[in-house]
Amino acid sequence: MEHTHEACSANLPSEHHHHDHHDHHGLHHHHAHAIEKLSTIYIVAVALNLAFVIVEAVAGFMGHSLGLLSDAGHNLSDVFSLLLAMIALKLASSHATKRFTYGHRKASVLISLLNAIILLVAVGAIIVESIEKFFTPTEVNGTLIIWTAAVGIVINGLTAWALSRQQQHDINTRGAFLHMLADTLVSVGVVVSGVVINLTGWTLVDPIIGLVIAVVILISTWSLLSESLRMSTDAVPEGFDVDEIKKKIESQEGVLDVHHIHIWAVSTTETALTCHIVIPEATMLEEVTDRVKTLLDSLNIHHSTLELETKSSHCKDVNCC
Repeated sequence: MEHTHEACSANLPSEHHHHDHHDHHGLHHHHAHAIEKLSTIYIVAVALNLAFVIVEAVAGFMGHSLGLLSDAGHNLSDVFSLLLAMIALKLASSHATKRFTYGHRKASVLISLLNAIILLVAVGAIIVESIEKFFTPTEVNGTLIIWTAAVGIVINGLTAWALSRQQQHDINTRGAFLHMLADTLVSVGVVVSGVVINLTGWTLVDPIIGLVIAVVILISTWSLLSESLRMSTDAVPEGFDVDEIKKKIESQEGVLDVHHIHIWAVSTTETALTCHIVIPEATMLEEVTDRVKTLLDSLNIHHSTLELETKSSHCKDVNCC
């Protein structure tokens, strides 16, 4: 039945594949400004965290603390994840080429998936380390650990705070934010256990806090992982309801029917839509297209391709389109 598809739109003028280039300028300018601001946050965050890794490693060597050394290693993986999120940010705004017609934007989705996996590995490492400490409690220099971890709270906390205001717009920034929040929690846990050990000598508090933190990170990472997986398989991104969007398009004046609707993520920050719209007559093509484009823009769908068909050319066969 594929051939009938041609008949559906044949009676319409050639501009029925209508794209919106004209109203994107303001949007792209705003988008570019947001990306510039985020890039600055990432650069500062990478520099601060890298400096902290060096300080922590030195303190670990001098205080013979395996805990601090392993935490330095963990923080180094965070620097890596910040760099990944920064690369994803650049890729998400990459331009189209002949081979990659959406640029390298989809790569930002794969990076968010990689970041979620790195977080899960970090959780696994914390759990293994905590279980080991239950059976072989280590001698800990409480004071050194408290001071180093306190610096960690400040640096990780500041980075998490800087990213928190941007994280609802981009899954990669949310991943970086979760990394930093997890680190802040780990540092808080380390300070608490250092204080408890100094006061009571009870070393088991260390692995107990470690396990609690691991559970907290695991819960917050799960949504990141599932959303990254959904995006990478072209499922409808979170926050978009196909039935709801279909209803809103159908409620527009001049729209008789909507079918063949597809919604997917172009990148971690952009969503695309294609659909077929049945209109009463060809003369309404421009006004209906503009009306629907404006509606979709308000729903945060800025890449849309609409195929319009007149009632007469829309075939009666259900399987047609």
